[in-house]
This record gives sequence, structure tokens and C-alpha cells, in this order.
Amino acid sequence: MSDMITADLVDLDLSADTKEAAARALAERMVALGRVTDLEGFLADVAAREAQMPTGLDGGIGIPHCRSAHVTEPTLAFGRSTAGIDFGAADGPADLIFLIAAPAGADDAHLTILSSLARQLMNTEFTDALRSAGSAQSAAALIRGDEAPAEDATESSVAASAAASADAATARPAPDVPEAPFRIVAVTSCPTGIAHTYMAAESLENAGREAGVELVVETQGSAGFERLDPAVIAAADGVIFAHDVPVRDKDRFAGKPTVDVGVKAGINRPAELITEVRGKAARGEVTAGAAGGGTPVERAGEPGDGYGTRLRKWLMTGVSYMVPFVAAGGLLLALGFAIGGWQIASAPSVMKHFSWTEIDSWGALLFQIGQVAFGFLIPVLAGYIAYGMADRPGLVPGFVGGMIASNIAAGFLGGLVAGLLAGGVVLSIQRIKIPPVLRGIMPVVVIPLISSLIVGFLMFVVIGKPIAEAQKGMTDWLGGLSGTNAILLGVLLGLMMCFDLGGPVNKVAYAFATAGIAVQDPSDSAMKVMAAVMAAGMVPPLGMALATTVRKKLFTETERENGKAAWVLGASFISEGAIPFAAADPLRVIPASMAGGAVTGALSMAFGATLRAPHGGIFVVPLIGSPFLYLIAIAAGVCVTTALVVVLKSMRKPAPGATAPAAPAAEAEARQPVAA
Repeated sequence: MSDMITADLVDLDLSADTKEAAARALAERMVALGRVTDLEGFLADVAAREAQMPTGLDGGIGIPHCRSAHVTEPTLAFGRSTAGIDFGAADGPADLIFLIAAPAGADDAHLTILSSLARQLMNTEFTDALRSAGSAQSAAALIRGDEAPAEDATESSVAASAAASADAATARPAPDVPEAPFRIVAVTSCPTGIAHTYMAAESLENAGREAGVELVVETQGSAGFERLDPAVIAAADGVIFAHDVPVRDKDRFAGKPTVDVGVKAGINRPAELITEVRGKAARGEVTAGAAGGGTPVERAGEPGDGYGTRLRKWLMTGVSYMVPFVAAGGLLLALGFAIGGWQIASAPSVMKHFSWTEIDSWGALLFQIGQVAFGFLIPVLAGYIAYGMADRPGLVPGFVGGMIASNIAAGFLGGLVAGLLAGGVVLSIQRIKIPPVLRGIMPVVVIPLISSLIVGFLMFVVIGKPIAEAQKGMTDWLGGLSGTNAILLGVLLGLMMCFDLGGPVNKVAYAFATAGIAVQDPSDSAMKVMAAVMAAGMVPPLGMALATTVRKKLFTETERENGKAAWVLGASFISEGAIPFAAADPLRVIPASMAGGAVTGALSMAFGATLRAPHGGIFVVPLIGSPFLYLIAIAAGVCVTTALVVVLKSMRKPAPGATAPAAPAAEAEARQPVAA
């Protein structure tokens, strides 16, 4: 690790009081050494990783990290804070801060070294030595492994004594053979695959030794992973999944007692997980099929999730996989219309007629490729709803049910029902106890066959026609909206888009809009809804960006920097660009954003603006009907949001002794989590 950290990358008197300031202070050291080429770009990548899951760990450790294109070589910076910095750990602020920067294409050797650091952080002797290090050189040497903590010598003596005792034991007659220990196999993984993956593995292994069980971990990290020996899995008495991304080749662990949790649970409460899996084994609770324990998209990461929460996750899983098809197909169709005019829809197949020199042929090509992409929408929606419920065995019946829904004109509603139906059927089949000899063919033969037959029968014969009629009724209702009703719908959609800035409510409004245009020939009303939704979603980040420009003193330095990025994010229709502002000051930012979004949604519907593409922001303005009025609607909403947030922030009383009107309150509120 000698090339990863030097004394220049160590700050033993880190004065930052927020995690953003701490990351900036340590990143600036990396920039000074040429390890990071773009400070702001790198910090944006760090913040994006932090938004996925807090990087604070119990024991006073903060470990912000990311893979970034702005990193030239794997680098580690270390800071020690006297006051402590809140990184979201349950036991309070962190005083040991490690900033890990990995290149986007980091090689396995360097990532393996970084993983070894993550494991060291589970060693209290190592962390105690860092807290008492008297110089940057000493701290860097400890992290590199050039110097060992003083306690290591004691540990070595203990180990030597233990080895001597073991040798002596071999000279004596062997006692009765003890009972075989309980065996556990575990898998750990996190979104970045650099730190938490290996820290969870180390924590579980340590807890396993203390509990007297044999515990072997497969770390599915960025450095790749070595699959556990099938014989080890077969001999295991239980399985622990500690992960925040899908477990690869999960079928290997089917048929065993399983505990499925988030990766931080593996770090913070490994002993509880071992006790839990031993209890399941004692009760004979086994996982029948690949979906055991709940898929990552089904699982909340915390106990006690209700059915409503799980249902929302299942539906959002299907929508998230469908949206790229909507985006690609919608943009291709829109470009085809832009090049060849509305009559391009009746053009002959490009297989029969295509001329390289005719612009209409290119328009027809784009349109027909878009049609093919749109043909996947309903099957993909249904297939991945079923996947969210039942993992890979749900894909086949989900896709089959979705294609049937598409063929019988059941549309978006049909896809939703088919996906939920397929997932439910697969889960029901998996609960049936089967002989061990048949388990190998269940996921690839029996489950797909039986579930597809059941789902197909129900969609064709029982519920397909009522759903198709309901879909037609919804389409007719949407097509009949005009005047005041259309404007009220625009207000409602605008409020929903700005309520949680990319959260569940925002996604419901967006899914409603994309469902309307997810057909080859959407109605004019459906395209108006899509236009209103995209316009309203652009307002919050643009409004915050403008506010940080016209009234800089009301915002912290970090917020002003975020405001620069919010211009681009807002223009690109990424509502999440306003989340940093909402997290710091939700009671002022969210109402202001909702007011601006409602104004924009209402004006867009009133102006009759239409949009065939489901995404793109200002970059698809040429494809928008009434583009000038559409931009006016966005500008009006942005001005309303800006004015309201400035007024609300100006009314805020500064904290006693504050040097700037807004900074103390903003920084205090930034430490409070906000529901997205």
C-alpha cells in the first residue's frame, strides 16, 4: 500500500465539521499530489455514493469512498477529527476518517489491498494505534503496514503460546471426538464493492470464531469474487447474505436456512445474525428455491416492512427496468416524426424500401426501431415486477404474462397485474415441499413450465378481458380531459413530481405519464401529461440553482457549489438535483418546490404542450409541441420556487452567535435525514 498513502495524505488535525467538508479537505490533498484530476467531479461521485447508504461505521469510523473517472490511481487519505464528524453511524460521530478513491477501471491487485484495509478497521488495536499516532508519517506507516501496533507483539506471544499448547496436546492421547461445529457460509457485497463488502466479511468471521462456528465468506466486491467450493456450501448448516446489491449465482444456496440482511447489518451485528441462522436451522426453516430470504429489491433492509412497502418496491422494480425502453423507444419515435413528419407512421417497412439518400427513409428507420423498442415495454414491466418478487424464476412467467397483456390490448394495467400474478404464482410453487432429487430442475424446468401455464391461462381466459376494458376506460378518461380538469390534473402532477424529488410519489406520477405514451400511437392528452410531468420535474433543481445565484448569502458554500450542478441537472430533467437543498432545509425547500411545480404543471396543460419522449429535458425541446409556451411554463415555475425559497429563508432567524444568516441552521438541518 506504499504507493496509496503517504504522509502528505494524512491530516491528524482535521478541522472539518461536516462530512462534505471532511471529504473536500482530504480530496484537496489528493488533488495536490495529482491523484485526482477534477475536485468537484470527484466530490460529486463521493456524494452520490454517500447518498446510496451512509458510510459511517460503529466505533467512530467514517469511510467515504467511490470509484471515479477523475481518479488517476488508487489513493487513500486519512484524517483524524477531535470533535467528531457525523457520517450516519448509529453510535455517533466518527473521529477516524478514511477517504478511498479508486479509478473507474481499478485493477484487482489494488482493490484487494483496499479490501485488506477495510478488514483492518475491524481490529481495535489498529484503530487505537491510529488514534494515538503522534505524526502523519507514523499514521501513514501504520496504514501501509510498515509499522505494527504495539499490541501485536502481545498477540504474537499469545499465538505462540497457543501453538505450543496445541503441539503439547498432540503428544497426549486424543480425547473423545467432539461434536462437529455448526457451519455457515456467507456472502457480502455493497454497491461500490470496495469497503463495506470486506468489512462485513471480517466482522462475520470474527463473530464466527467467538461463537465457535465455522464461517466462510464469499466477498462479491469490485476485485471480483472467488466462488465458494460447492462442497463447502453443501456441508453448510446455514447461510447469511449481507448485501445491498443482488447476490450473484444465488441458486447455489437454495434449500438451506437463510438470513438475508443489508451489508451494514453484517458489520454492526454479526453475532445476532449467527444466532438467527442457528435458530432457523434448529427449527428446520429452509429456503426452497432461488428466491429464498427475499430478493434485494423486495427486502427493505430493516425488519417490519408492511405489504404496502413491498408492493411499492415490486412495482418500482418493473418501472425502473421499463423506463430505459420507454426513453430509447420514445426518443427514436419522436426523432422519426421530426424527420419524416406524422405520415411516417404509415411508411412501408425499411426492409422493403430504404434509400440512403432519402431523408424520409431515415425517418422511417428511426420510427420503426422505436416501434420495436416499445414492443418490449409491457413484457419488461411484468417480467421485472415478477423478478422483484421471486428473483429469476419469476422472469419467464412475468414476460409471458406481459406479452399476453400486450397482445390483448390490456396495456400498462395488464402488465402490472401479470407481473404481480407471475410473482405470486412462483412464490406459491416455491413453498411446496419437494423431494431433494427434484430441486435441481425446479428453477429451470418445473417452475417456468407450471407458472407460465397458470399465468397464461388466467390472462387469456379469466382476467385479461376485464383488464383490457379497464385500460380502455382509463385511456378514454384521459383523452376526455380538457379545460379546468386538465389544468387541475397538471397541478396534481406538478405537486407529486416535487414532493419527494425522485422518491416514490415522484415515481408514481412519472410512471402514470410514461404509461400513457408507452404505446405506438399515444393520444394527444397522454402526450400533454408527459410534457407537464417533465416540466414540473425540472423546476426544483432549477429553482434552487437560481436562488443560490440571486441570494448567495442565504446558502452555505456547499449549497452554492451544489447550485452550479443543479443548473445542468434541472435542465436534464433530474429532479434529484434538488435533494441536497431539501435535505438541509426541507421545511422551506420542499413547499417552495411544490408550489413552482404546480404552477408549471398547470401552465403546461393550459398551453397544450405535448411530448412524445419520456426524458431529455431541454435537449428534446425541438420535439415538444408548443415549445416556446412550454419554456415559459418552466420559467414561471422556476421563478415561483426561487421567490418562495428566498422569502422563506430570509424569514429564518439566525442562530445565536452566527456569523452568517443561513449557514448554521442549514448545517444543523443537514445532519438530519430526510425521507425521499
